[in-house]
Amino acid sequence: MEYFECIFCQKEYPLDLFNPFCLDCKEPLLYQYSQRKRAFYPKKYWTLEKFLDFLPISEANQNFSLGEGNTPLIKLNRLSEKFKLPPIYAKNEAFNPTSSFKDRGSAVAVQKALSMGIERIGTVSTGNMAASTAAYGAKAGLKTFVLVKEDASSEKLLSIGVHNPVLVLAKGDYGQLFYKSFDIGRKHNIYFINSVDPIRIEGYKAIGFEIFLQLNSQAPRYVFAPVSSGGHLIGLIRAFLDLLQQGQIQGLPFFIGIQAKGCSPIARAYRLGKSKVERIEKAETIAHSISNPDPPGGNIVLKMIQDKKGKIIEVSDEEILNAQRILAELEGIFCLPASATTLAGLLKLSEEIKNNINDQIVLVITGSGLKSMKELELSKINICHSSLSKLDEKMKSFIIHK
Repeated sequence: MEYFECIFCQKEYPLDLFNPFCLDCKEPLLYQYSQRKRAFYPKKYWTLEKFLDFLPISEANQNFSLGEGNTPLIKLNRLSEKFKLPPIYAKNEAFNPTSSFKDRGSAVAVQKALSMGIERIGTVSTGNMAASTAAYGAKAGLKTFVLVKEDASSEKLLSIGVHNPVLVLAKGDYGQLFYKSFDIGRKHNIYFINSVDPIRIEGYKAIGFEIFLQLNSQAPRYVFAPVSSGGHLIGLIRAFLDLLQQGQIQGLPFFIGIQAKGCSPIARAYRLGKSKVERIEKAETIAHSISNPDPPGGNIVLKMIQDKKGKIIEVSDEEILNAQRILAELEGIFCLPASATTLAGLLKLSEEIKNNINDQIVLVITGSGLKSMKELELSKINICHSSLSKLDEKMKSFIIHK
């Protein structure tokens, strides 16, 4: 049997995709199911088939897939050597079809919607989730509605609009728009697959399962992940809780959620030892993908981190840009500023991690840097100029002075 549950008051609700919040606590609900012995199917190539027993779908139709999952876990040897750290890996989610981890949740939620006869889906987003939902809605032939802030950039609008959803620029407070969408969804039978949708969160578990298998059926010692609304980190934690419950691991990784200093309501609540996250008035950070002043899943993240093993920290824009540059220069990975927070957080905590040289560290890279080029400055890129007649001499000088 499948149902939704509030982890704060333990109240259970029938599975209803149009009502994903606890009536008492007002917190997002999480997907639950009757306990049973489950298994992976590692010989299957397609991600949803490989982890089907652990996902909220009874079958998966490849006709509605875009080839999500099976993203690489890349060992960052040069990074480990430079900073004298234990083995570091990057789980590069930029290899997903729309270049971000959001495809994990979209793929599962669309499969669930189709299995329940839902014909209309939507989301409230200004970036990766909007593009992902629009792409998967197009693949499945579902009428798709995307609500974005009126000041969304043309670059983002193009990446969403190319899939031809109903694209609405909405005036007003973005946080209110998020909650308003559920009222609209119930009224017009639109399943809004927003950031903390219980089914979307379940889809993110596949990232954790892949990490486990790619590390030869072991859990890493540390998992670093960016935090915005909270859904991504919730999914990662739930993946390893599933593995623990099934007896496949003996203990949980140490989860470290990273927020940008200019918008860090969850990190602030964690630092102050609070049980609830308070909205901040103004967000100022280059890491736009995780700039969420009022994260709807913030209280769940806070509770999970406090109950399990982990911490939430913040890093400055300067630290983020430095980490983005280091990842690109040392390891060839060009990621979103939001993704670079993972390395920035690792470097910030490096002193307390250095003593455990045999531990494994995983940085979850959530999206491609090609999605956020405007944060880069051409003036900071090393560019040399030469005429054809002096090109040989110029190249020789580079070799001599290497």
